[in-house]
Amino acid sequence: MSKAKRDNKVFVLDTSVIIYEHNSILNFDEHDIGIPITVLEELDNFKKGNDTKNFEAREFIRLIDKLANGQMLHNWNSLNGQSKGQFKVLMDTNSVVDANKVFNEDKADHRILNAALQLQKEETHRKVILVSKDINLRLKAKSLGLHAEDYTTGKIKNISSLYTGITILEDVDPNMINLLYDKGYCPPEEVLTSEIPMKNHYYIMKSGKKSILAFFNSANGMMEHVEKRGVYGIKPRNAEQAFAIHALLKPEIKLVSMQGVAGTGKTLIALAAALEQKKDFRQIYLARPIVPLSNKDIGFLPGDIKSKLNPYMEPLWDNLKFIQSQYSESDKEYSKIVEMVNNEKLVITPLAYIRGRSLSNICFIVDEAQNLTPHEVKQLLREPVKTLK
Repeated sequence: MSKAKRDNKVFVLDTSVIIYEHNSILNFDEHDIGIPITVLEELDNFKKGNDTKNFEAREFIRLIDKLANGQMLHNWNSLNGQSKGQFKVLMDTNSVVDANKVFNEDKADHRILNAALQLQKEETHRKVILVSKDINLRLKAKSLGLHAEDYTTGKIKNISSLYTGITILEDVDPNMINLLYDKGYCPPEEVLTSEIPMKNHYYIMKSGKKSILAFFNSANGMMEHVEKRGVYGIKPRNAEQAFAIHALLKPEIKLVSMQGVAGTGKTLIALAAALEQKKDFRQIYLARPIVPLSNKDIGFLPGDIKSKLNPYMEPLWDNLKFIQSQYSESDKEYSKIVEMVNNEKLVITPLAYIRGRSLSNICFIVDEAQNLTPHEVKQLLREPVKTLK
């Protein structure tokens, strides 16, 4: 039986971390992992169901069983890989400070605290850290003298550091701008002095009062003019929207990600671009993750399944109605949308209803993608996705 290293840290994982990402146990490099027995009890309650948290609970249980490889879990067991640490299941007994008594309530969170406090007593030469997505549990841990951190793997720390896909070039040779307008393309070295163009990257080129929108096409190695093109009655109002439409309409670009504040037209543009390409796809799926209100699952809402889902899906229907309103009822575009909805060629659905299905030649539009778990993003990337917003 191997012994834990004395120079690394021990991270104690809360249930919230595991149902956020089931393989989180593998993301702590050479450090060791403690799993309170209460966490396993809570996961047992989560394992049944079709929600993401149910999937994560089941996958974690399978992962632990595989990693244990027949060994007893109350002892340190090696994680996969030479650079990884070890893990074991922690009991919540004999804690120096009883969190149940301190906070005057016997509950799962307090038993998890007791397990971490007991480990801190045993591992006096190492730093023990509770990792939890629950900010209140982290505050309780700190009040008892226990280090606590949020699980930040996969979390964006600085929005401004995100790749925007756009570069603004000042003082561009006006002759190059005229050339782009006239011919529609030019070699990138004519406008880029030292920068190496990135694949599928967009540029706003300026020269005094002149400006032009451009795109580096890696297929032919040319800088191309991007025109402000409308799609299914929706016209771009700025450069960013023009770039989004251009990317969405290019068949060689399989995944498009759009980030912006509410009201910038992300869903509207993605849906309009999908309708513009309806002949290229068998179906269009417009989906969004369901985020329960007041921590209550959708089953708590009154009515049948359609009544339960309507409040979540209404913003998506609003965008479809707005596109439809660009035409009169006698226009073929108007009637085509009605026909697509009736024949389920255009489907608006919760993202959870798509999991596990085999879909081909589908245009996916995912709304509120910031609420996706890492597992859901990975799953979408395995599907024949066109757009992810």
